[in-house]
Amino acid sequence: MNFATYSSGSETFYGAVTDDGMIALNAAFPQWPTLFDAVQADGLADLGEAAAGKPVTHTDFQYDMVLPNARRILCVGVNFPDRNAEYKDGSEQPKFMSLFPRFASGFTGHDCPLIRPPESPQLDYEGEVAIVIGKGGRRIAQADAYDHIVALTLCNEGTIRDWVRHAKFNVTQGKNWDNSGAIGPWLMPFTDAAQLDDARIITRVNGEVRQDDVLSRMMHPIRREIEYISTFMTLQPGDIIVTGTPTGSGARLDPPQYLKPGDVVEVEVNGIGTLRNTIEDEQV
Repeated sequence: MNFATYSSGSETFYGAVTDDGMIALNAAFPQWPTLFDAVQADGLADLGEAAAGKPVTHTDFQYDMVLPNARRILCVGVNFPDRNAEYKDGSEQPKFMSLFPRFASGFTGHDCPLIRPPESPQLDYEGEVAIVIGKGGRRIAQADAYDHIVALTLCNEGTIRDWVRHAKFNVTQGKNWDNSGAIGPWLMPFTDAAQLDDARIITRVNGEVRQDDVLSRMMHPIRREIEYISTFMTLQPGDIIVTGTPTGSGARLDPPQYLKPGDVVEVEVNGIGTLRNTIEDEQV
């Protein structure tokens, strides 16, 4: 059973996702005001039990960013071999992974528009798998890394390309525009290594496949990501790691093809689902 944060009318809920609609669960768990709180308390199994046999409460709703109050979102950059080659700088596969932070305000939900700001036309897509930490830890061994994952979700790690080059050593500016990316549609509980080891990412723009690769080709596999990140920071329940995007982003096409209003971007991963977003210009 998958879980989502969503809005209906003027209210925000979290609950279980069904084919017929949502089953609101937050009223049954006042100790967990948000889905993030439920994750922190290792409560996804309790949510599933509470939803079993319950009727749908909402059929008219809008998905929100799945953990809109997530405190820490860390992204892994340039994590596929072809992606490294796209930079055409002659560099070998890096020994250590590139990392940068993103903030929850930079993400919207499934079926919501990504917002292109007036300051730049270079809104780009990056389809990725995101993992949610359920059990915290420091200096986590690769052999134990999957034990610390509670759920999986999808990310379109939307980027304002020219703003990632405003400074010499960081990309933070181009990675944190409000509502420039999306995470969702839902949290899928992590139960089996095959959910990640056999995962394939496909990103489509207006139905055209732009990215297509498998997680097994990552230069820094997810077990290594957890090991490396937990070396310098204590991972905490509710932390999100966005694990890396394949080759084929719009900036690397010839000529570049950035997103524009009216485009539809879909990030699909077998076994997890599809994250879909349209593109709109910011109203200023």
